[in-house]
Amino acid sequence: MSDLNTQFTQAQEDVRQLPERPGNLTLLRLYALFKQASEGDVHGEKPGFTDIVGKYKYDAWAALQGTAQEAAKQQYVDLVESLKSGAAA
Repeated sequence: MSDLNTQFTQAQEDVRQLPERPGNLTLLRLYALFKQASEGDVHGEKPGFTDIVGKYKYDAWAALQGTAQEAAKQQYVDLVESLKSGAAA
């Protein structure tokens, strides 16, 4: 397993141990980066207007379309590290 994959796996564990729950926009960013890193570009149908949370998640992931999976992993790791240090909220 590459070093980045190890860091990505560790970041997934670290995010669950944060002392404070991140804000909704940060949570959406984490979700989108995780999905892009693990599955690649968005797929499936966009949720309808009655599924507000699903729609926001889909849109956040779709905004990363074309981002390389390795780049998304690095951005995820960087974001989790900034959350751990208190630099982002």
